[in-house]
Amino acid sequence: MSLKITSYPAPKEGFTFSPENLEKARGYIARYPDGRQASAVIYLLYLAQEQNGNWLSDDCIEHVAAVLEMAPIRVYEVASFYTMFNRKPVGDHLIQVCRTSHCWLNGSDEITKACLEAAETSALGETSPDGKVTVSEVECLGACCNAPMFQVNDREYYEDLTPEKAKEIVAALRRGEKPEPGSQKGRLSSIPEGGPTTLQDTFGKEGA
Repeated sequence: MSLKITSYPAPKEGFTFSPENLEKARGYIARYPDGRQASAVIYLLYLAQEQNGNWLSDDCIEHVAAVLEMAPIRVYEVASFYTMFNRKPVGDHLIQVCRTSHCWLNGSDEITKACLEAAETSALGETSPDGKVTVSEVECLGACCNAPMFQVNDREYYEDLTPEKAKEIVAALRRGEKPEPGSQKGRLSSIPEGGPTTLQDTFGKEGA
């Protein structure tokens, strides 16, 4: 390919990809034809966000623009459009409470309130006094069968929540613990809470 990534002047305060992430960036860019390296912008923004403590500073965005030979404003547009990119610092654990239909009907407002109380913050987007937890709300995370739920750091799903359980999880995260993800009712995957109602001869009453 024509684009040769070597090194770039450090913009402003000096964000540049680590050698490991620069190698990953090369791999992502190589997936696209010559002249189409801008197609890798989301991948590279993810790399930059992860390296920068889970948020994208102006330095990060401008460095990604330099690597991809894009106008910085084009990269700013992408970073500001997608909610998975954080444009200001967040805590060690970013709690994203789903608020779409199924979760809302099952009490997501109460889950959000419980998370804010446990984090000792008064508004979404604020970080707990110890810097451990930031609470936000997002749209559908795709776990509708196990609503209400929240996601932590784009990795772990905590499902079948109650306000009490939400507070326990936030408190544990602030203590440096890692609560077990998944259903908080002990449900296996997304099977009905009362067990299967069909194909019982095949799967039995305890589930597949």
